[in-house]
Amino acid sequence: MDPPAWYTLFLLHLAYICSFVDRALLGMLVTPIKADLGVSDLQMSLLIGLAFSVFYVVAGIPIARLSDRYTRRNVIVIGIVLWSIATSAGALASSFAMLFALRVGVAVGESALSPSALSMLSDLFARDKLSTATGIYAAATFVGTGVALLAGGAL
Repeated sequence: MDPPAWYTLFLLHLAYICSFVDRALLGMLVTPIKADLGVSDLQMSLLIGLAFSVFYVVAGIPIARLSDRYTRRNVIVIGIVLWSIATSAGALASSFAMLFALRVGVAVGESALSPSALSMLSDLFARDKLSTATGIYAAATFVGTGVALLAGGAL
């Protein structure tokens, strides 16, 4: 057992949890956001769907290439900083356009995590442990969604 590998997996797992909390929480706050910004159902669907998913996919490919060429840790850190700033600024958004742009920022930032993380895990773990490591990493999607549901319920 390699402690640095498991520690890295733990940190990547936590980061992935945070990314899913952000994704799920917005969907739970539709009514307050609609009331606050005066947006329509269509605009909310664009914020939750298009602003995030399209830009996550489109940005993910060139960012994955960056993680092949540069230090993956740094790609992840820059992505986390970008999505954290965009998420935090979203609380201050005063219009649909501003929130849309910030959701694009969140998507671009979050798209840096998985390609770099999976590549790191494949370097850190022996072949016989890699499936376990990637399974633990992927489980963060469910943990993050669960945390978001608990937090959203409390809000």
